Amino acid sequence: MRALRWLRLVFGMCFAINLGLHFHPQYAAQFARQAADVAAQPHWLAVWDGAVWRVLSAAGVSKGLALLFGIEALLTVGLLTGWGFPAMGWLGLAYELLVWSALGGGAGTVALVYALGFALLLLLRAWQGSAWSDAALRRPGLSQMRWAFWLVGLLWIAIVWTVWQPGLGLRLSDALIQAQAYAPNGQAEWIAAWAGLAQALGMGAFAVLIALVDTLIAAGLLLAPWLPRRLRRWLLWSGLIFSLLAWSLSGALGIFPRSQADTLSAAAIGAWLFGLLLAAHPWLDAAPPGVTTAPPEMRRSGDAA
Repeated sequence: MRALRWLRLVFGMCFAINLGLHFHPQYAAQFARQAADVAAQPHWLAVWDGAVWRVLSAAGVSKGLALLFGIEALLTVGLLTGWGFPAMGWLGLAYELLVWSALGGGAGTVALVYALGFALLLLLRAWQGSAWSDAALRRPGLSQMRWAFWLVGLLWIAIVWTVWQPGLGLRLSDALIQAQAYAPNGQAEWIAAWAGLAQALGMGAFAVLIALVDTLIAAGLLLAPWLPRRLRRWLLWSGLIFSLLAWSLSGALGIFPRSQADTLSAAAIGAWLFGLLLAAHPWLDAAPPGVTTAPPEMRRSGDAA
């Protein structure tokens, strides 16, 4: 529970960074363009997106963005203090799903990963033990633990479907070139080293290797509830390191794509998801969950000790 609490604080710091990035002068214009672009979305999502955009336009884009910033500030405070949970977790989940449905595309994909982060916070009861929470300390149930793994596994299934599409080698080469263009000097050299390795192996073979790793991680996440603890830990560390590697190869670490303020990239939050699962996965082998009988003030003083 202590590890989950610290990871919740990390998520709160990510929200604080994103909130600061959203005050970039170009963010409002970028948000408006993405919200108004429904051409590439499925019909049902385009209808919903159009309705959201009409409401936002009627209220005024500046007022709508102020409301969104207010929600993000509230979520940041909740994540950093534990205040308002679990209701704050449901608000975060609904907010990120709204952003996902309204934006679509790359920004929408990032919002979907953030929504998955709030889902895991709720499933794993990661707000417990905080100074602002009086919730009884209770381990998540076995079904909640399994769904935490399966939801992350579904995300990786979507990734696997994408990476096995034709032309991955070409897309990967273009992504590395673009990432170098927006990366600072030290990171650009790091990306160049990996690009050189990919060229030495052959970009097609390198792409297949990445696709195989993605496939193994996705399969492992779906089967994790039945894997031995040591193998499960190895799987989760592999997913965390792989996600951090993907994050390190994104231009400017995914913070300023196309020189416009955005959010920390989905790969960074993906690594954080693996951290949550690493902290909680021993509960898959533990006894059935129970509620502590100690009052909240005793639990907090004991936790601090």
